[in-house]
Amino acid sequence: MDILWMIEPWHWLVLGFILLIVEMFVPTFASLWFGAAAIIVAALSWLLPISVFVQVIIWLVLSAIFLLAWFKFIKPLSIDRTKAGLGGSVIIGETGMIIVQPQPDRAGTVRFSVPIVGAAEWVCRTRGEQVAVGDRVVVTDIVGNELIVSSMKSQAAMNNSKQI
Repeated sequence: MDILWMIEPWHWLVLGFILLIVEMFVPTFASLWFGAAAIIVAALSWLLPISVFVQVIIWLVLSAIFLLAWFKFIKPLSIDRTKAGLGGSVIIGETGMIIVQPQPDRAGTVRFSVPIVGAAEWVCRTRGEQVAVGDRVVVTDIVGNELIVSSMKSQAAMNNSKQI
């Protein structure tokens, strides 16, 4: 008798658990979905009289749906957008808002909408430019642990003068 016609529901269950165990050693999230689909096929084949061909088709379709759902909906939620652990140069060009006005004798504070290099708020100074609380600023340089910022208005004016 052909071996394909001798597949029992527990075969799908064993295949599913083997694929789940493989996922523990190969963290790609690929075999996880194939294993989950195999476990669902095992449950369906125990509950319903399904031919082996239909079982394989169900397994393939479920695996494809799970993979698509992973890459389209779930994985984008887990992306780290903080840039933590990267060099300081990644912060140059980022825009934030002044929450404590910098003075000539003391530094101010700028807040970013998402954490940049591990922090949402940074100590900042300007190069003689006046900025007020609530102004949008862009990071132009880094000196030690302080950011040098410039107002978005002055940056726009500089960009317009360069284009002329």
